[in-house]
Amino acid sequence: MCQACRPWQTKSLHSWNSCSCGETSSKEARRNVSAGDMDAEREALQSTAFPEVQTFCQKHGLMFEVVDLRWGIRNTEATDHMTTELCLEELDRCRKTSIGPAFVALLGDQYGPSPVPTLIEEKEWEALRAQLTSRPRDLDLVARRFRRDENAVPPTYLLQALGTVEAHGPEEATLTSVLRSGAQEARRLGLITQEQWYRYHWSVIEWEIDRGLLSLTDGDQGATVFLREIQDLHKHILEDCALKMVDRLTDGCLDTDAQNLLSGLKGRIADMQPGVLQAHHLPWSRDLVNPKNKAHAQYLKELGEQFVARANHQVLEHLRELEAGRRELAWLYQEIRHHLGLSAEATRTFCGRQELLAQLAQQLWQNDGRPHSPMVLFGPPGIGKTALMCKLAEQMPRLLGRKTVTVLRLLGMSQMSSNARGLLQSICFQLCLAYGLPLPPAQVLEAHARVVQFFHTLLHTVSCRNFESLVILLDSMDDVDSICRARRVPWLPPKCPPRVHLILSACSGQRGILDTMRQTLTDPEAYWEVKPLSGNQGQEMIQLLLAASRRTLSPEQRELLWASLPECGHPGRLRLAFEEARKWASFTIPAPLASTAKEAMHQLCARLEQTHGQLLVAHVLGYIVSSRHGLSEAELKDALSLDDEVLQAVYRDWTPPSKELLRFPPLLWVRLRRDLGHCLARRPVDGFTLLAIAHRQLAEVVQERYLSGPERAKRHGVLADFFSGAWSQGTKKLITLPLVGKPLNLDRKVAPQPLWFSDTVANLRKLKELPHHLVHSGRIEELKQEVLGITAMAWSLEERLLVVGTQDGFVAVWDMEEQQVIHILTGHTGEVRYVKVFAKGTLALSASKDHTLRLWDLLSGQEKFTIWDGGSKDRTEICSLHMDEAKKVVYLASGSKVSAWHLATAELVFRILGDASDRWMCAAVLASRATLLTVSEAGVVSLWSSAAGKLQGRQHLSSIKEETPTCGVSVQKQGKLVAGFSKGSISLVSPEGDSLLEKLPEAVRFLVLSEDESLLAAGFGRSVRIFLADPQGFHRFMATDLEHEDTVETAGFGPENNLIITGSRDALIQVWSLLEQGTLLDILEGVGAPMSLLAWGGALVASASQQSSSFKVWDLTYIQKPRACTPFLDRTGLTAVSHNGGYIYFPKIGDKNKVTIWDSAEGEEQDALDTSNEVRCLEVAQQANLLFTGLVSGVVLVFPLNSRQDVMCIPPPEARKAIRCMALSKGEERLAIAYDSIVLVLDISPGDPCPVIDGPTYTFYTQLPETISSVAVLADYRVIYGMTSGDLFLYECANSKVFPLEAHGSQVTCMQVSHKEQLVVSGSEEALLCLWDLQACKWRFQMSYMNSYCRGVQCVCFSMDDKYVYAGLKDRSIIVWSVLDGTLLAVQFVHAVVNRIIPTSNGFVAPTRHGYLIRQRFQCPSSRTSQQDPLKNFKKAVWKVKSRQREELAAAAGTLQDLRSASTQGNECKSNKRSQICLLV
Repeated sequence: MCQACRPWQTKSLHSWNSCSCGETSSKEARRNVSAGDMDAEREALQSTAFPEVQTFCQKHGLMFEVVDLRWGIRNTEATDHMTTELCLEELDRCRKTSIGPAFVALLGDQYGPSPVPTLIEEKEWEALRAQLTSRPRDLDLVARRFRRDENAVPPTYLLQALGTVEAHGPEEATLTSVLRSGAQEARRLGLITQEQWYRYHWSVIEWEIDRGLLSLTDGDQGATVFLREIQDLHKHILEDCALKMVDRLTDGCLDTDAQNLLSGLKGRIADMQPGVLQAHHLPWSRDLVNPKNKAHAQYLKELGEQFVARANHQVLEHLRELEAGRRELAWLYQEIRHHLGLSAEATRTFCGRQELLAQLAQQLWQNDGRPHSPMVLFGPPGIGKTALMCKLAEQMPRLLGRKTVTVLRLLGMSQMSSNARGLLQSICFQLCLAYGLPLPPAQVLEAHARVVQFFHTLLHTVSCRNFESLVILLDSMDDVDSICRARRVPWLPPKCPPRVHLILSACSGQRGILDTMRQTLTDPEAYWEVKPLSGNQGQEMIQLLLAASRRTLSPEQRELLWASLPECGHPGRLRLAFEEARKWASFTIPAPLASTAKEAMHQLCARLEQTHGQLLVAHVLGYIVSSRHGLSEAELKDALSLDDEVLQAVYRDWTPPSKELLRFPPLLWVRLRRDLGHCLARRPVDGFTLLAIAHRQLAEVVQERYLSGPERAKRHGVLADFFSGAWSQGTKKLITLPLVGKPLNLDRKVAPQPLWFSDTVANLRKLKELPHHLVHSGRIEELKQEVLGITAMAWSLEERLLVVGTQDGFVAVWDMEEQQVIHILTGHTGEVRYVKVFAKGTLALSASKDHTLRLWDLLSGQEKFTIWDGGSKDRTEICSLHMDEAKKVVYLASGSKVSAWHLATAELVFRILGDASDRWMCAAVLASRATLLTVSEAGVVSLWSSAAGKLQGRQHLSSIKEETPTCGVSVQKQGKLVAGFSKGSISLVSPEGDSLLEKLPEAVRFLVLSEDESLLAAGFGRSVRIFLADPQGFHRFMATDLEHEDTVETAGFGPENNLIITGSRDALIQVWSLLEQGTLLDILEGVGAPMSLLAWGGALVASASQQSSSFKVWDLTYIQKPRACTPFLDRTGLTAVSHNGGYIYFPKIGDKNKVTIWDSAEGEEQDALDTSNEVRCLEVAQQANLLFTGLVSGVVLVFPLNSRQDVMCIPPPEARKAIRCMALSKGEERLAIAYDSIVLVLDISPGDPCPVIDGPTYTFYTQLPETISSVAVLADYRVIYGMTSGDLFLYECANSKVFPLEAHGSQVTCMQVSHKEQLVVSGSEEALLCLWDLQACKWRFQMSYMNSYCRGVQCVCFSMDDKYVYAGLKDRSIIVWSVLDGTLLAVQFVHAVVNRIIPTSNGFVAPTRHGYLIRQRFQCPSSRTSQQDPLKNFKKAVWKVKSRQREELAAAAGTLQDLRSASTQGNECKSNKRSQICLLV
């Protein structure tokens, strides 16, 4: 006979709202499987059947999980009494949460052992003891193994663990036999019940099948039993006592009692649940089930097919029931019951707060008859706000003294209550049912804005009834996603009408939620603080909790508990203490409890580590904390199955049961989860239930304890592997297990992670988690390959939606109030090129490279129709999409074809086929002229009827010669097309002809028209030119162009034509005022990739890139508001600074022939100096009060800063040689001016009224083909210069000697001399910093550095005492480096590239590319505390420090190679390099 399969949980497609009826919203399929001698069957299900069901579930948006608590563990653990309890608990969870298959049993020919009860109640104990008094040895055994616990109410006897493993088997068998005999006699005498008798006779398999199937009163609930019958087995088991396939006694004889119980179990199943039984008959084989046996292989195949068919059928049936439940509002009743159940649990141990309750009741009563503000209860996390809110809901009718309708939602505790849209919908439905009002119509539910409006109207409707009062309690506003991200709560009414009360709760001091609410609810009297309980109330709370759990404490334990919690009134801390104390038996001698919450968390972690092992606890909690929103149990177990460190620790003393696959044993997780208890929270996210850390303090302790240094990157790396699907779908992963000793290539059987599970089900978990883990594990290149660039955007202002198209054909609809995706529209198989929103923002049309147009309903997320363009298989570039809403026609131009369709019917109106060899580059529908106009690559203008597609005429462009069209935009009011061309021409094209509008110096990259068509922007190179409409077309609007430092990619006009924004290839956005003739107002940082898309939506601007999957939305109303710190708007990077940052000098925006002098204190331009030529570099001699401006013409103009005397001029050595760079000596007595291959050295002497600059004292030529890129000069006329090739030289002007220094690998970008002029530091593009000894002409230290995002050194300087080097890197960080020993001391990310670093007496100042001045104080303590990490913001970098002195010593000792191999990587420096740690503060 067969043993029952052990509990497997295929994560039931289960409901997060775990009520007895209604919709399930946490999408999981969980199956509990029970198995004994069924190893071959289990292996067959694992290898083929489970993956097939998993794929089926994923296609329906469900998560599938199998839990076999006895897989992968030793036999002693599998039959352990605690394992049995956990199995039954997991089985109950499966039944409760599954929305499909919940339990599968594999039943063969073994009944299995009976577990010893872990707990015996006092009366039952006395009945058993009475039967054993005549057998002293048996009585002694039982008394020794069970110990009385007086802390249980009533007292119980607890099974004690054995001291040695060796004695475990025989003694456990003897104990089982003794208890069985005692129970048998007690049952015969009527001292115990039949149910109590089962506890000593039933095997694990029968307990599981009874719990999972036979005890059910509402059908089979997703259960299946596979029964294996072996023919003629009874003939063989009596002949050969060595056959282990049946139950046997210790002497080898057949255990007839067990076999009889097994027969009875099979009979019970056949009688009570015949529909779940799947019987299979196998021929006899001595090796039981052998997959190599043809008949057995066929049996295993049929078993798998039956399982798949039944599981899939159960899933579909349950989904149909859920859909019917939605129509019948079962989902609403489930939601209400769920929150009421949670409320009852929260108030069960409520105590204290009577004074606050009375005050709140008084305020409610006073507000009942008048308009008033909602009430907000606030306090720190864990202070008891939820319990108070639930108590208020319970007492509300009594508090108001009249008939009251109460609505309670514990936000974040169900899927619907986690976002504002679902929350308001459920409340609206509940109110309509409670007051007998019509339910919200479908068109209201389609848009969040309409739901908000309906909710507000509903509150006023209820108020006007003037009968019942309405109270809505919303607990934990922190857990509504949109509030966490917003600056206000738009759906929250600032005033409640009479007889309507809104009570909210929020955490103080966390994520700014309370501040967000204060933006909407401004009445200070609306806020009520929840304070700690008194000491006596705290003790009362713990007593109530103990009583509710049927526990008490001994006097000594109670005294210790109160001593550990002096005057503690924080309910969260009290709950932690209770969770610890409830585990104490009366004979337990507990350790003192921690006095603070943080200490309690450390104490908890230490206890978990002692029980479960430090590595497992560290990795499990590390994965949960490292995840973005939490992990489901299935995801966590998959991650652990990919974690080689964990698996090697688990299988240290035994080998896994399978030779083909390797998984983490689920039992180990379930044990840990049970001990974590209330420390784990379950959060509904994207329809799944995710595990998160419930206490903020615990999350912080986990970060500190388990995620420091490289451990954090390791956790993210494993999660990145999982969510990328790298080891799924049969891909095997190598591992070396301790007892095997050789690498094994095993399938980890983790869930596959495609981007789309089906045409309509996206893998949202992957989309949200994978980029997060790739970033934090430093795998940036992989991230770039995984992300999906954004290619099209359009706003629906009326519905407050943003529609986004992507490279792989998705169209996402974002609710910008809720800041979340409400629809992912699928169907396109190619890049989405255009998105057009119309019909008052309710419909959108998307055009893709797959030759289809799709019409979408943005409110319902449904596709209305698809139009196939009938194109070739090659994905021709679409040149334009035009929609005529008045005539309900859409036009699409691509290649040499233009097609038109009716929007209402999707019927083709006409199709125009042009010359394939001369494709159309731009097209326009001129509605006022009923004309379709196209311009071809060869400059042929074709005119067609826009109604019928008939050719009306052709002509060649007369204003353009030998240029190709690059872009175009139609001007409907003028009936013209504006076209841009490859050599910079802009032409106005109309049916009457064409005319040249402008000739730009470079190719026209884009043309953009304002909404009212009065302004036109043309982008070319790094500039944008603006034109104003006139009767003849357009004319230039401003004398100067708008300039970027990199190629301009896109632009857009503000809705009132007062602003224009421009985006460039360097990922920056610039905001310009058109009212002030192009004044640059601000510089914004995009998404870290070339800015290719900008879309205005009222005052909001969305920015995106085709090379990034993210977008940003900017609210530009702030532009008109005064700012505390006004940035200096320099985009050149040629910044000079004087007076410790008091004044900043930079080329003027839009006119590089002028230098702006910026007053940092006043935040405004003080003056502008005219140089009459473009500025190439700037230097300030602060002591001499001189500004040196190096020009493109080769001239250096010297401006006195303290007066307005005549400007001095230093001419170039050769005509029209542009200056490359300049440098001043530290004493400002020498000036070096570098050209391509020439260096001038000049003297600066004191003079009156200003210093005197003599002609060049020395001039020398480099005699090299490369050009000079950086220069430095010393007072003794030595010059150090670096080349674009990376070469570096020291030149002694006095004796004309040149000394080559060891070269950099790439262009030298910066160079600075120490203040004592003994050292020089150089930086290069390959991110190499070198510290040079000028006397020896050799480097002392080299520091090579690489960050995943960017490389290169921008600027360097020495501290005033020459002890440190400050370096600004192109990855937007500043590093501090020790001159003494080359140690990397500190790193600070400053979120902007710094142009220059200038030392101050106690730190430095640094101007940034964003126009802000960083002032940093630098201090170097002799030691640091263990909590400080100066490199905490430098986690994705790799660096290596080389010391010449150490290398020479090592080489002399013959250990040079060993020294180099010890170079630090990741976040670690060599131990002998860090004598002290410096911090940026």
